[in-house]
Amino acid sequence: MTDGAGGPIAAIFDVDGVLLASPHERAWREALGGLADPALFTTALYQETVAGKPRAAGALASLQALGVADAAGQAPAYAIRKQARLEQLVQAGAVQAFPDAMRLVRTLRGLAWPMAVASSSKNAAAMLRAIVVEPGCSLFEMFAVDMCGRDLAHGKPDPEIFLLAAAGLGIEPRHCIVLEDAPAGIEAARAGGMSSIGVARLDDAAGLRAAQADMVVTRLDDGSVQALAARMLGGTV
Repeated sequence: MTDGAGGPIAAIFDVDGVLLASPHERAWREALGGLADPALFTTALYQETVAGKPRAAGALASLQALGVADAAGQAPAYAIRKQARLEQLVQAGAVQAFPDAMRLVRTLRGLAWPMAVASSSKNAAAMLRAIVVEPGCSLFEMFAVDMCGRDLAHGKPDPEIFLLAAAGLGIEPRHCIVLEDAPAGIEAARAGGMSSIGVARLDDAAGLRAAQADMVVTRLDDGSVQALAARMLGGTV
């Protein structure tokens, strides 16, 4: 697909909640220990305060949201416990790819779309490599640019990670579509001058719309990416 001027259009994917059903939320909840009641660490809290943020920032944000005393002092140890629990869950096979996401990636690859993955998680690349698309090819190899787990100056909602992904693909930000499941990621896309699709798999469309996603969907195999490209960028197949 190209834009009206003949230039390429690119897709930049977040990982957790968009491509993969990962155990991140579960790990954060189970790592709380005696800091707070794990039942209070809801999916809504995770999406609103933790999803899309680097590990240290997510640890602090979650403890603050839960009202934990000395959240700043407790956050580093909490982040370490979360990582240890996540690694246990990943090794136990608690990572799956969303079938609709797999279909979309294959479709866009067939259309020769430039594609990147951009997640603050340092675990994202390893989890993508664990998903086999075909013999000798993992989901990780489907993307031309990997911006997962980088030590950046600013995390989402700052657009740094997406701007670097666009630069790596050699595509202008205005020709990029970001696929995100967290409001912070949608805000980052907007700040970077990119279009965005909010992926509301958890009945959380309201938050994605409030963050001003250009389109909100519950599945990724309904033609949404191509439709947004045509609508927002004047694209044609």
